[in-house]
Amino acid sequence: MNWSDGESYIAIGLASVIIRYIRKFLETETRLPGWDRYLKQVWLTGFILMGFGSIFPDPWLIWYELIIIFSIVYTISHLYEFRPARTLLLAIAPYSFILIVKDLLEHLARKFYNANEDYVSSTSTFAIIWLITFVVIANNQKKSLAKAQLEHEKELEQRRIIEAKKNELEYLVAERTAEITRQKEELEQTVTELKATQSQLVQSEKMASLGELTAGIAHEIQNPLNFVNNFSEVSIELIDELTEEQAKADRDPELEAELLTDLKQNLQKITHHGGRASSIVKGMLQHSRASTGQREPTDLNALTDEYLRLAYHGLRAKDKTFNATLKTDFDTSLGQISMVPQDIGRVLLNLFTNAFYAVQQRQKLAQDSTYQPCVTVSTRCANGEAIITVEDNGTGIPESVQQKIFQPFFTTKPTGEGTGLGLSLAYDIVTKGHSGTLEVESKEGEGTTFIITLPA
Repeated sequence: MNWSDGESYIAIGLASVIIRYIRKFLETETRLPGWDRYLKQVWLTGFILMGFGSIFPDPWLIWYELIIIFSIVYTISHLYEFRPARTLLLAIAPYSFILIVKDLLEHLARKFYNANEDYVSSTSTFAIIWLITFVVIANNQKKSLAKAQLEHEKELEQRRIIEAKKNELEYLVAERTAEITRQKEELEQTVTELKATQSQLVQSEKMASLGELTAGIAHEIQNPLNFVNNFSEVSIELIDELTEEQAKADRDPELEAELLTDLKQNLQKITHHGGRASSIVKGMLQHSRASTGQREPTDLNALTDEYLRLAYHGLRAKDKTFNATLKTDFDTSLGQISMVPQDIGRVLLNLFTNAFYAVQQRQKLAQDSTYQPCVTVSTRCANGEAIITVEDNGTGIPESVQQKIFQPFFTTKPTGEGTGLGLSLAYDIVTKGHSGTLEVESKEGEGTTFIITLPA
């Protein structure tokens, strides 16, 4: 090639285009910024060699080709991890080799070159086809990598968004957790206060029932005490008569025997009524102390009758004008029932007190004097169960509230007259403590019936 003709400029221009393509394809401006400054100026060597070409022979063109090939190979070697760069190196390697060999043969072994020019041309053609094929492959690889990179960036963006959402959600969850924890602590505090209040109300209910019991006991215990006092006085008189009779010279054995018999009978009656007073006191003590949950065989009929009269006299102690008819029908075949007597006593006392309260209220509301308060209590045994029925002809319970009467703190009594825990405690004692049932049947204005069922 003559550097003075136009082919020199074409070679330099073609080399510049190739270098520009390589820079753009391999993105050297961003991947190899330091080297790229020199790479984009490599075309200047062509003009320098063009100047030398006017002085030195043509083989200097080979040096320009070597510089271009070296620049490309050096660039690719620094980007070897970039897959399209490796493919591009594979594309230009055969063509570069053949191009150098061709120029060397053309200038150094002209005769050999002319004799084998067809083979060299064929090889060059094959190298060009190889070059084009792998350039296309490299271009496709770059597009695939660009697409994969874009998808990777999208994935990273999605991860970033997800991470941001996650952090936001974690913050919201932490904030909500703190709020829930605060509410939980407030609720626990409220529950603690409610339990304390409930305990106070339960205690108040027990004290109220104890008050009812005490009022009844005060009246009920007076009878056996009167009998004890009276028979004690009579017995003292009999002892005095017996002493006088024994001091006489002429003693009457029959009179002494009669006096001793009377004295024995009096002592038996004192013992009987003393036992009666003792049982009342024992019942009061059992009722007042906390339940141990210990079951024991109990005469249900005697327990029911005792608490019925205690409840009646308790109400009469508050209202001397109140009177009611008491009807009892006890099944003598019941025998001893296993139960916690003080707990069942509380239940019975509550039901009896409520029954007397209901008939008392109806009596106050009655328009005429024909109404007669009446409370009927019966026991019976059926299907292996002891059944206690407490019936009154009082004010009755409205149907709308019958399902609520066993709920804690629900009461139909005016404010200050009931805590709303009596029936709730009674229900728990019967159902949970004794595996029984407590049911209510009522009709407003006519009366109420409570039915207790206990395993016998």
